[in-house]
Amino acid sequence: MKEEKLNQPTEQAILEAAEKLFLEKGFEATSTTQIAKKVGCNQALIHYYFRTKDNLFNTIFEQKFRYFFQQLFNIEGAKSMGFEDKIRHLITSHFSLLENNPQIPLLIIRELSRRPEQVALLREKLRELPEQLFAALNDDLQAEIKAGRVRPVSLIDIMIPAISMNVALFVMMPVVEQVMQMDEGQKKNLIEHRRNANVDFILHSIRA
Repeated sequence: MKEEKLNQPTEQAILEAAEKLFLEKGFEATSTTQIAKKVGCNQALIHYYFRTKDNLFNTIFEQKFRYFFQQLFNIEGAKSMGFEDKIRHLITSHFSLLENNPQIPLLIIRELSRRPEQVALLREKLRELPEQLFAALNDDLQAEIKAGRVRPVSLIDIMIPAISMNVALFVMMPVVEQVMQMDEGQKKNLIEHRRNANVDFILHSIRA
């Protein structure tokens, strides 16, 4: 029992250090030597827990992908809300997730384009998660369409543009900051404006 308590933080420390390096450098440019140095351990310990760099990366990548799905369709705290408020809640929650983790979209895009087979692996591992999360919100959507408050659209028609607009801001932000010579105050104002503008655009586009 004592040994288990000692080992768990070490494994977590490896995951946290590897995540930071993968986000900063990408998969190819990150070595297990760099990860071990950041953790303060030897490479043998990394191989003990994860065997290969691929396994370590896949563990982190799957966790992030799962977390994104869960956050994107998490309506546990919004069950009593009306449909539009739920959509607002979901889009702004996703926006905040990206705001706090601005490097993750680039990591996902870069690694899925580098290794398209990863999509198939993730689909197999996570296939039940999107379906479960989709189901409850889709029932609400169908009720709104039937009541005439929302035009006939699919949930995918709502979520793809919402995700795209949220992600685009943070992918483009380093360029926007340089081109527009923005200070921190201006950057913060832009982020707050887009947080609300993205929601308003989606809601306006689906109203009957």
